[in-house]
Formats: sequence, C-alpha cells, structure tokens
Amino acid sequence: MAELKSHHMDYVPVTTLHGNQIYLLARMLAHNLGRGLQMIAHPRQCKFTAKCTALWAFEGLGTLQSKLIQRADRLLRPAGKLILSMNSNETVERELSHYLDALKATA
Repeated sequence: MAELKSHHMDYVPVTTLHGNQIYLLARMLAHNLGRGLQMIAHPRQCKFTAKCTALWAFEGLGTLQSKLIQRADRLLRPAGKLILSMNSNETVERELSHYLDALKATA
C-alpha cells in the first residue's frame, strides 16, 4: 500500500469525482498488472515463513518504467510503416525478452 501512495495515488488530477475515480482505477490497474507481470516472470524468492513473509522481491513501477518503457529513441516511418527505434542495449533486450517469454509461456 505504501508504494501506491508514493506513485501519485494521493494526486487529484481533475476537479470532478468521476475523473478522479477513473484516474485512481487506471493507476491501480497499472500497479496490479506490473506486479502480476513480475510474479509471472520471476520465481519466488523464498517460502512463506515467519521470517520471510514476502514471496517475491518486486521492483517499483517507476523502476520498471524507466528500465523498459522509457528507452525509446525515436519513431521512424520507413516505407510508410511506423517503427519504434531503440538504442542497442543488451541488458534491456534480455530483460524484455525474459518478460515476453514468460507471458508466452502462460498463454
């Protein structure tokens, strides 16, 4: 719950109730999808015991966003088709492939 509060859950983007409810639901959905993706892609860290209550070591959504999503270099349009160009980074490519492979395995 503390992570939700630190990721703009206390932010009021608009002055209408419905706008704020939609914003809150979108943030919660993004949070849950990020956690679910990490649970699928990474094994449990330990078994549930009194000393180890967290089964997964989660990265924050901001960390995932900066590591994986905010890597875009530029948009290109060769032959009329829009393509997202990214810098060549073997670590990011390996991590993205890991998440995509984990999602394919669950489908």
